[in-house]
Amino acid sequence: MARKIGSRYTAHRILGRGSAGTVWLGSGPEGPVAIKLLREDLAADQELVGRFVQERAALVSLSHPHVVGVRDLVVDGNDLALVMDLVRGTDLRTQLDRERRLTPAEAVAVTADIADALAAAHAAGYVHRDVKPENILRDEATGRALLTDFGVAKLIDAPRRGGGSRVVGTPDYVAPEIVEGLPPRAAVDIYALATVLYEALAGFTPFGGGHPGAVLRRHVTESVAPLPGVPDELWRLVHQCLSKAPASRLRAAELAARLGELRPALDGCPALDIDEPEPEPADYRSPDAYEPPPATRRGAVPLVHGQPAPDSANRETHTSMRVPGADELAGGARGTARAPRAPGQPRAGSARHRAAERRRRVRLTAAGVGTAVLLGVGGYLAFADDASTDGAPPAVAPERP
Repeated sequence: MARKIGSRYTAHRILGRGSAGTVWLGSGPEGPVAIKLLREDLAADQELVGRFVQERAALVSLSHPHVVGVRDLVVDGNDLALVMDLVRGTDLRTQLDRERRLTPAEAVAVTADIADALAAAHAAGYVHRDVKPENILRDEATGRALLTDFGVAKLIDAPRRGGGSRVVGTPDYVAPEIVEGLPPRAAVDIYALATVLYEALAGFTPFGGGHPGAVLRRHVTESVAPLPGVPDELWRLVHQCLSKAPASRLRAAELAARLGELRPALDGCPALDIDEPEPEPADYRSPDAYEPPPATRRGAVPLVHGQPAPDSANRETHTSMRVPGADELAGGARGTARAPRAPGQPRAGSARHRAAERRRRVRLTAAGVGTAVLLGVGGYLAFADDASTDGAPPAVAPERP
């Protein structure tokens, strides 16, 4: 059912839903548009509405071939909406859900497009703050990748009056400095984009799975696991841009240029053939009875004590948690996270791996006990045979006075 958005636009049908609102196919004076209608609770926030009005000119002015342009911002009664260019195609999340992973050449091409968009935005002083597959659109006519939702994270996640410091963003893609309470700089977009590139290559994110708090901890305490089969130079780029230190990451323009140089050499390379790190469900019973819950890939470990668990199955969900203390961050293992495996091979430390190790230890113990029994019986028989041959009782040492 069509609905009016302000005096100039009409929303006709829903194209998709996200954590911040609903995207509609709409029309306006200049033809078809996409209208992002923000949630009613956001529209009721007068402070957010004020920021919305203040940011209008800046958002409308951001123009780039790989950025979905914002045409207008509408504040009308209970409606708070961004009117954007209509991109005919799908988003990268939908493509990954369908194909699981991309070839290295396609993954690099998409990432290079988005790095180019970020370079222009960062030069103009904008930080996206929520780079993820849901916000990367694929134009079906040109094949280009475009970044959408510029400014939405800044509008929605700005600190409220009287509120403490918060961790905001989509957990799988949040840079470690955000978890540690530092302000978002351009480097957080590079970290998020490198996470998207890793996911496009591997089919899963390097630190995701389980409770959002556990995911945030891994960003700070665990190093990224190498991806077998990725060309060395490409892996060095991914590894550098996932550095814990923001200053060690490439800038967006450098990343776009390096990826552009790598792209031709990747033609013909097949998509990776690796398995995602194995889930470790809390209700693990035995290897035979084990059935992993569909949304849990690692154990749910809360980072902030007493924090209710969001829906961890939805990667679109923004996490809003207080910045954890050093003692809470120290609770995570300091090591390498989510090491990919060859197909069918259990991950070291996983439930299947531990069960296999238990079975191996049982077999070794049983073999050891059997060997000891055989040796004991053999020794007894040999001793009995010697005694019967001598025909005399065994000698006993005399007692000392």
